[in-house]
Amino acid sequence: MPFTPIHMGPGFAIKSLLQKNFSLMVFGWSQIAIDIHPLFVILSGRGTVHGFSHTYLGATLIALFCALSGKYLGELGLRIIRKKEYLPINWNVAFISAFIGTYSHVLLDSVMHSDVIPFNPFWKSNILFSIVSVNTLHIFCLVSGLLGIVIYYLIEKPFTNK
Repeated sequence: MPFTPIHMGPGFAIKSLLQKNFSLMVFGWSQIAIDIHPLFVILSGRGTVHGFSHTYLGATLIALFCALSGKYLGELGLRIIRKKEYLPINWNVAFISAFIGTYSHVLLDSVMHSDVIPFNPFWKSNILFSIVSVNTLHIFCLVSGLLGIVIYYLIEKPFTNK
């Protein structure tokens, strides 16, 4: 399903490890952007739900777009939610976050959806499909998110008390 928040779980885990070297805002934007094509297909009834956008080639192009636009959108979002201590989002962080976002999205969807062909047009099969159950994949995403949140605040809290 497009725009699934479950993809954010690994994002929280990565944020906990990379801290200020990773933007959850840009990562989240990449999750939305990569699922715009599937949403269009679902609404129109035309095309393959997980087509070009869910290949690593498509994810690369989407990541570039998300890094360039997400830096500014993320900064706007941080201003709106009054988290100015995370400003500005530097360009390296924007690009790293966007690429991790789109590539992880393709990886997770490759396990879950049979119509994802991640290395298309170079390789026409998906060896990751059903490597683990959908339930296991969801548990992984949820647990990584919960652990990421806990680790993030355990690491960040000592620095904010100084």
